[in-house]
Amino acid sequence: MDNIKAQLIHDFKGVTPEGGIVQMVIWKVPAPVPPTSHGFKYRLVYVMNGKRVVGYDNERGKGDHCHLDGAEYTYEFSTLEQLIEDFISEVEMRRKRRWKES
Repeated sequence: MDNIKAQLIHDFKGVTPEGGIVQMVIWKVPAPVPPTSHGFKYRLVYVMNGKRVVGYDNERGKGDHCHLDGAEYTYEFSTLEQLIEDFISEVEMRRKRRWKES
């Protein structure tokens, strides 16, 4: 069991029409990343003008969390589908807000 490697299950990188970068990388890992209880390692990020606007990730010791407009919050992971939906929703909200401000 110790020789089982992480498996890449989702890898996407794109550029929005206004020049923002969206990247989503998700791995299936053989054991949860403490203190999480699910078997995924992920990094989802939306960067605009070189700054992280939205980010969702999990790391050892911190667990599931998100970064929104420079602040960090705990994130309650339920499913991969919900994680992606929550991320896309936050990105779209900020893209719409930016469009209204310009």
